[in-house]
Amino acid sequence: MSSFGINVFDFGAKGDGIHDDTAAIQAAINYTAERGGGKILFPYTKGGYRIASPAIEEYEGKPLRAQLMIPPGSANIMLEGEMPPRILNAYMVIKPEWLKLGRKPTRFVKYTGVPLGENNVRIFSDWEAPEERDGTKRPYSIIAAPEGDMLRGKFSVFKFNMKNLDFRAPMNTDKMYPTQGCANLQNVSRVHITDCQFALSESVGDTILGKELQPNPTHVAGVILSGDQNDNNILRNVCAQGFRYGIVAGENVVAESLTVLNCEEAITFHDASHLTSINHIVAQHNTVIISTTDIDLYGMPKGPCNVRIGAVNFEAGIGHEPKINALKYGVKDTDGRLHGELKYHAAWGENEFPTLTTASFKAERF
Repeated sequence: MSSFGINVFDFGAKGDGIHDDTAAIQAAINYTAERGGGKILFPYTKGGYRIASPAIEEYEGKPLRAQLMIPPGSANIMLEGEMPPRILNAYMVIKPEWLKLGRKPTRFVKYTGVPLGENNVRIFSDWEAPEERDGTKRPYSIIAAPEGDMLRGKFSVFKFNMKNLDFRAPMNTDKMYPTQGCANLQNVSRVHITDCQFALSESVGDTILGKELQPNPTHVAGVILSGDQNDNNILRNVCAQGFRYGIVAGENVVAESLTVLNCEEAITFHDASHLTSINHIVAQHNTVIISTTDIDLYGMPKGPCNVRIGAVNFEAGIGHEPKINALKYGVKDTDGRLHGELKYHAAWGENEFPTLTTASFKAERF
């Protein structure tokens, strides 16, 4: 391990998947913030870093609702895992006919037999959040910055970065939907995320239990990017899977490669007065791929959404589990706020890309 950076082990983290590492990780974050910034290293462990403490509702009277807090201020903090996560080693519904091919029906284990996220630098929560069904209210997340006072985004943090991490939110298998998201960065003015996954601690389907992902009455998201009037958001190889919203985005977002699976709304925009540009999206088994918010989601006002998307490579998921994620709309923009273009391509299966939008947004087959 390089000596460059602050190691969470030095603050008491175990990474064995058994001990609660919440306090140790928070201590490392606080120390880094006090010194003005720096890199916090998460060495790879097979067990992962367990976050078990309840969410903090408020910080100094401001809404937070997160287990881990990014301290307000100008410190430039980076959370970095030892190596990039292997994405898509998550959820497949193991069908009975697949057993003939030698695929094991082990509960919540990918068909290759690799437990979810075991070969990633994983930060996972097993605290079940209360159900917040009001979409205008703040959702529960593993990590967040508290609400601040700067600009329309109510920023409290100037810059925050993540790299090489696999965040896992818990899903109660009695409900078969999560009540907590992974990262709420709406109150961070500038966000850089590289090689990170935001997903669930359980599979979206289980042959033994005979259950699959259900419609989510809460408004949780894999990752929420900056609110309005932010500086910039840069994303490289970011994956979200299993949430009501995969990625919630606004303006000044520049993304190279996004992968979103099994979400009711894969990528949803609240306001993008300044242009947002996404090079490539892999979208598999999402109910809606591109959307605009129908409400003031998490208190973020609706606005014009200027978005350019180079390519969407999609699989419709029609006829497959989870049934709720069969594609209904490639683009859904009920208010006509979306302006821009995208090109789409289906490699196999259903290749229709239904749209509910106006002439101001053009969706063309590649």
